[in-house]
Amino acid sequence: MIERIWSGRSLLWVLLLPLSWLYGLISGAIRLSYQLGLRKAWRAPVPVVVVGNLTAGGNGKTPVVVWLVEQLQQRGIRAGVVSRGYGGKAAHYPLVLSAATTPAQAGDEPVLIYQRTGAPVAVSANRAQAVQALIDNAGPQIIITDDGLQHYALARDKEIVVVDGVRRFGNGWWLPAGPMRERASRLKQVDAVITNGGEARPGEIAMQLEPGLAVNLRSGERRPVNTLENVVAMAGIGHPPRFFATLEKCGLTPVKTVSLADHQALRETDVLELLSEGQTLLMTEKDAVKCRAFAHDDWWYLPVDATLAQPQADQLLKDILTLVR
Repeated sequence: MIERIWSGRSLLWVLLLPLSWLYGLISGAIRLSYQLGLRKAWRAPVPVVVVGNLTAGGNGKTPVVVWLVEQLQQRGIRAGVVSRGYGGKAAHYPLVLSAATTPAQAGDEPVLIYQRTGAPVAVSANRAQAVQALIDNAGPQIIITDDGLQHYALARDKEIVVVDGVRRFGNGWWLPAGPMRERASRLKQVDAVITNGGEARPGEIAMQLEPGLAVNLRSGERRPVNTLENVVAMAGIGHPPRFFATLEKCGLTPVKTVSLADHQALRETDVLELLSEGQTLLMTEKDAVKCRAFAHDDWWYLPVDATLAQPQADQLLKDILTLVR
């Protein structure tokens, strides 16, 4: 239903317009207060690059963060990552992740980034505190924020927005009548726009999410995803249909697909209820970090990597590297 409302296919969005106007008024006033100096943003002693969305998630932001961190690491730059930690609840904040940190504590996306990149990661609703914790504990040369475009309390040196190239901005309205945290005109003020799928518009950097080999959660075995049989596909991400479409492109047609809420907590009993005898479970990497502790032998996940168009991707990296060197 939400997808129908936000895409404009349901006229119910009209009923929600008063709330959207209120959302837009409040969010605009907050940003204006920082622009006028009525509120003061905290500036970190190292450069900060924000990777965020204009819409309510599901755009491919986290793969971009992973790509950016890995690219910087390959160039000898120590990058740290801060996140809000959606879906997690820690005993204290800021929380600097370790190998023992669980998704229940830090959220699924920060754990995924930590496991994929090995970069230091910290979570807190107060992102300035998370940045300071990383500086005190890991000494990064640059900070990448996973989300936080609208968190103006943290000063930033560059802003990158990730856009779903197929859905774009739906009906274009603020939450809750539409999917927008900020209106599309905000794109004119950011440093780079990365378009995930669809067709990139002039000035945008085209990106594709390239699937790798399916990975077994218990053994680590890797194999082509289309060799798995009798598959139930599960996706607890911002836009589950993207994952299922990826499987179809890989030549795999699941016997059943299950869409879960983004950041949804998972228990072994809940997951087992999705399966029948002899079925194989295939999930996203974000779901896998929540299921690894109780995984069964026939549970697999499909990692994806962001591939950005050249030469725009190299130019973006050069621009970011000038902040460090």
